[in-house]
Amino acid sequence: MFIGLTYDLRNDYLAEGYGEEETAEFDRPDTINAIETALRDLGHQTDRIGHGRALVNRLAAGDRWDLVFNIAEGLHGLAREAQVPAILDLYQIPYTFSDALVLALTLHKGLTKVVVRDAGIATPDFAVVHEPEDVERIGLPFPLFAKPVGEGTGKGITAASKIKDRQTLLAICTDLLARYRQPVLVETYLPGREFTVAIWGTGHDAQVIGSMEVLLLPGAEADVYSYVNKERSEELCSYQRGRPEEDEEVGQAEQMALAAYRALGCRDAGRVDVRSDGQGRPNFIEVNPLAGIHPEHSDLPMICGFMGISYRELIDRIVRSASQRVLTGAPPCRKAEHPVK
Repeated sequence: MFIGLTYDLRNDYLAEGYGEEETAEFDRPDTINAIETALRDLGHQTDRIGHGRALVNRLAAGDRWDLVFNIAEGLHGLAREAQVPAILDLYQIPYTFSDALVLALTLHKGLTKVVVRDAGIATPDFAVVHEPEDVERIGLPFPLFAKPVGEGTGKGITAASKIKDRQTLLAICTDLLARYRQPVLVETYLPGREFTVAIWGTGHDAQVIGSMEVLLLPGAEADVYSYVNKERSEELCSYQRGRPEEDEEVGQAEQMALAAYRALGCRDAGRVDVRSDGQGRPNFIEVNPLAGIHPEHSDLPMICGFMGISYRELIDRIVRSASQRVLTGAPPCRKAEHPVK
């Protein structure tokens, strides 16, 4: 197949003057190199497109692809991850990973939890704060946990995110509202173990690949998988393979994650974050349907490595899953006028 690659490079945005935290979710060149190498090893022809604005320009020039391998995160708005998929839908070009609806929904952690809760899946009680005055109406018991409603990579999460009283809750929410210019999710703090579960496939064909437990080391910000802990994960965190056949809690976490993935309509591959309460009962925290895919540092490939699955096999499974949705009789692609890189 002729496969285009859409992505946001962190270096490009840093060069434009954006900050380190603003660009934390974006990819490094070695991630794009790894994806492209795997696709070419699988026999596909590749074409680097880049971010959403580059995609618009290429489409306007008449370029088309059989499939787009999309990992573009977007920069602005609570539906930013949905921007590239929406454009591709307009042109009826198939792409990997979840569609615009799912990506718009799941970036908003509060709305995601409404859907998950309605599906009967355990998730911490929560409230969404749109303005400081909303804090007075929160009736949840302390301790609570607060984070921006539409960020990833631990952005906005620090040791102070675990909150013990209403005065501190008001101060933290006021600060997050001002800094991130979006609502704040406030939920019951869960003191138990933290897992992330890797899944591939779509619908009934979706399967758990495996899971790993996140363990904080001495020197890490306590009690929370924060932005700092994630950015310095090599020195502040360790990751342990989940073994559901030996650990009932891991098995429950994996089953619940798969149920949430299916209920939300995620496709091809993704990751679900789970944390247990004080009684060891796993709860849904959030889903990443556009999971990081760096071959060494991203959680999804790391879990594949624990399970003996190569990076090439992961990329192949993602492409095969997406290819099943290609409609028979779709317009043939037009070879890009730009050189294939």
